[in-house]
Amino acid sequence: MSSKFDKFNAEVASDPIAFWQAQAEDVHWITPPTTILDDTNPPFYRWMTGGQINGCYNAVDVHVEQGRGDDIAIIYDSPVTGTKSTLSFAELRDRTAYLAGAMQARGIGYGDRVIIYMPMVAEAIIAMLACARIGAVHSVVFGGFSATELAKRIDDATPRLILTASCGIEPGRIVAYKPMVDEAIDIAKHKVESVILLQREQLLAKLVAGRDEDWREAVAAAEFAECVAVNSEDPAYILYTSGTTGMPKGVVRPTASHIVALKWSMRHIYDCGAGDVFWAASDVGWVVGHSYIVYAPLFAGCTTIVFEGKPVGTPDASTFWRVIAEHKVRAMFTAPTAIRAIKKEDPEGRLIEQFDMSEFAYQFVAGERCDPDTLFWLQDKLGVPVIDHWWQTETGWSIAANCAGIELLEVKAGSATKPVPSWDVQILSDAGEVLGANEIGSIVVKLPMPPGSLPTLWNNDKRFVDSYMSRFEGYYETGDAGYFDDDGYLFVMSRTDDIINVAGHRLSTGGMEEVLAGHQDVAECAVIGVNDALKGQLPLGFIVLKSGVVRKDEDIISEIIAKVRKDIGPVAAFKHVVIVSRLPKTRSGKILRATMRKIVQAEPYTLPATIDDPAILDEITDAVDAAGLIQSS
Repeated sequence: MSSKFDKFNAEVASDPIAFWQAQAEDVHWITPPTTILDDTNPPFYRWMTGGQINGCYNAVDVHVEQGRGDDIAIIYDSPVTGTKSTLSFAELRDRTAYLAGAMQARGIGYGDRVIIYMPMVAEAIIAMLACARIGAVHSVVFGGFSATELAKRIDDATPRLILTASCGIEPGRIVAYKPMVDEAIDIAKHKVESVILLQREQLLAKLVAGRDEDWREAVAAAEFAECVAVNSEDPAYILYTSGTTGMPKGVVRPTASHIVALKWSMRHIYDCGAGDVFWAASDVGWVVGHSYIVYAPLFAGCTTIVFEGKPVGTPDASTFWRVIAEHKVRAMFTAPTAIRAIKKEDPEGRLIEQFDMSEFAYQFVAGERCDPDTLFWLQDKLGVPVIDHWWQTETGWSIAANCAGIELLEVKAGSATKPVPSWDVQILSDAGEVLGANEIGSIVVKLPMPPGSLPTLWNNDKRFVDSYMSRFEGYYETGDAGYFDDDGYLFVMSRTDDIINVAGHRLSTGGMEEVLAGHQDVAECAVIGVNDALKGQLPLGFIVLKSGVVRKDEDIISEIIAKVRKDIGPVAAFKHVVIVSRLPKTRSGKILRATMRKIVQAEPYTLPATIDDPAILDEITDAVDAAGLIQSS
């Protein structure tokens, strides 16, 4: 018997254009679209073209006009500064409109690009919405990125204005932003005309006369800016993601279809609507921040939380649970690596017990595959559904998820459940053949992708095709590998680069990581494939131990090797494990497996722009060197 979800999915699949036409009626248009899907120039598909719309209006003004102006739009919670504040929808509208007016006074308007280089403060959201309000295209760069990386984005996006702050605040340190902005402007070929800077009391910055202006002074002198009509297919923003050439790829987000898709996702995936408190514990510099700190919750009329802190250390591993309880969060979304950090510090979950989390309904995780051990720990400690879902910067919202707002399906550990309605996901062999159940291969999406997905890369159609559309004609290549089980559940195992070939056997490093993570002493882990003259590739495991473990390292390692042999089989040829104090990660929590692989194989590598702490690479190098595992170059 078909489930409610399966019936819903079948109806959408039978006529996706009619489905999305109906969803488009749930947002506010200045002029409705003339075409729901323009498929005249594949693979450059366009949704909801020929209309006019405004993203800021749909996120803010519409709620004020519907009588919800006094409802809370933003909760700002900053344990690193010890401050909390709120903004109602009416206050958010006014602060956004006056910043937009300050931008207009500097000649910024429709189609102009604006780089936003901000810490996690409410003004970061205001900056994004102010751009949307006047039809400017924003490009948010993670606060604290190096001047070199910021300059690359300046040269590609060619902005006229940078919105920034004097500093960001990390546990135990202050990061000065202004020197990096000044250096980036200096070394970039494209010259930025203006900078508007938010002074933070923790560190004041010196302004450059004639170019820079104080944020508060600029806003105080500005006129109230009304929302500007933009074409429905115009870019809402450019968000840069890592590229293999060293030059980041500028993912374009189309304005109208991302409004429609994100608003739909809040109710149907996250089961949240007007008045609910939703928290994505991420940063506005990442796609999670764009979609689920800023736009989707506000399109749906939710209260969103801007959190300036860390899962541990601000002040301890109870911070997430304190925020959920204090602000009556209905659904929360974070990366598995954040949960593993909490679990490492508080393996028994004792810190959760002090909080009343009765309003909490769902814990969502994404960003990296959630290992079963972490999922089971969360389920046990929180007592709510834990939903692993899978998506990418390029897609902007979930490809696969347990859609809580349609029907909550059985949770299968290690799976992102089923493709979300309108996503036609398939598993292909290297030869492009559709694989059967339980056969691992490349995960692809049959074109056209649903609304909200990238239509191209900024000023680079060729790279768009080469990066995503060239390997499998008629499909978007996700770059991830996995399989469907007999029930149609999707298991995303690893990046395709992390499928290793051991003596002719294709094995997933993600499957091995599941085994390592299931050991009672392991807090988190990573497995990489390294070159081997005899077998082609061999797996190498890295583990971080839970706090308080006092057993001998060699005993733990031997148990893990035996466990992989038992659970996966001798075919894995799993023989080496290295214990480290932490794993190298991006600031969004993704483990830098490719960099670790290059270290082991004595290959040159470029320090990743997104790395959280470069010093950890030295520890990785020392650890594998001490184990005699670094290969000769």
